[in-house]
Amino acid sequence: MYYDYQTIESFLPCKTPQAWIDKALLNQEVLLLDHAHCEKKAASAAISFMYKKATEYPDLLLRMSKIAREELVHFEQVLTILKKRNIAYRLLSESRYAKALRQHMRTCEQGRLVDTLIIGAFIEARSCERFGAIAPFLDDELCKFYQGLLASEKRHFTLYLDFARKYSSQDIAIHIARFAEVEQDLIESPDKQFRFHSGI
Repeated sequence: MYYDYQTIESFLPCKTPQAWIDKALLNQEVLLLDHAHCEKKAASAAISFMYKKATEYPDLLLRMSKIAREELVHFEQVLTILKKRNIAYRLLSESRYAKALRQHMRTCEQGRLVDTLIIGAFIEARSCERFGAIAPFLDDELCKFYQGLLASEKRHFTLYLDFARKYSSQDIAIHIARFAEVEQDLIESPDKQFRFHSGI
C-alpha cells in the first residue's frame, strides 16, 4: 500500500511537545551550539553517502553533494550567529536521537541503505518541524533565520524519502512505521540532556 508521506505533518508521528519549546527558550545558547553540530553532522552524512555509495548508486552522488553544500552553508550561518552573540563554539555531547534510531537498522545491505535513508528523512523532518515550532518564540533575527531554513529542510527530507523508496524492493511504509514508533518515544519521553533533537 502506498502512503503519501511527502508532507512533514503526515510523516512525523507527533508534534514537538511544548515542554521542549519551553526548555529551548531557556537554553538558547545550547540550542544554537547543538544546531551547529547538527548541520555539520548532516553535511558529513551526505558526504559519507558520496564516498560509500557513489559506485553502486551514482544518482546519489550529485544529490548528496548538493545537500552537503547546503548543510555546510547552514553551519557557517549558525557560526556567524554564535559569533555575533559572543558564544564560543564548543563541542557538546551527542544526543541520543540519531544513535537510538540507528540501533533499529536492518543488517542486510539493501535494508541498511534504505533504513539509513529513512533515518535521514526523519532527522530532516524533525529539524524542519522544530524550526517551525520554536521560531515564533525567538527574537527577530533567529525567527527569520529558522523560518528561512524550512524550505531546504523539507527538500532534504523529500530527497531522502524518495531515494529510500527508489532503492527498496518492497513498500517502505512498514519500515517508516518501525522508525516512527521509536522516534515518537524519543521525542515525547524524558531526556537527561537538552539538545536540538532531545525529548522533554
